[in-house]
Amino acid sequence: MVIESGIIIFVGLLFIFLKFPKAWVLTGLGYALWVDVGAAFLAYVLHWGTFTGTMAAAVAGLMTSAMTTIGRKWMGYQYFDHKDGYWHYVRGIKNMYPD
Repeated sequence: MVIESGIIIFVGLLFIFLKFPKAWVLTGLGYALWVDVGAAFLAYVLHWGTFTGTMAAAVAGLMTSAMTTIGRKWMGYQYFDHKDGYWHYVRGIKNMYPD
């Protein structure tokens, strides 16, 4: 029951993430650690109070972490380099910004 609840929480977070514009998704994947921490924290806060809710939030956090890793490899990501002041795009398997 905990695994199924975690999957449902993760799918809900995934649908919210898919509604974002493409540039926001690539930027979010560029800062994947912050996305993982934020999604896990949000899931923990929303499901705090019972052991089952906490474990379901942990499963959702782990699945979010796995999907951001897969998303970085699949779609690529972009990040801002403070040294040179430019946005950099790292290509993935599926190129989101073709030349």
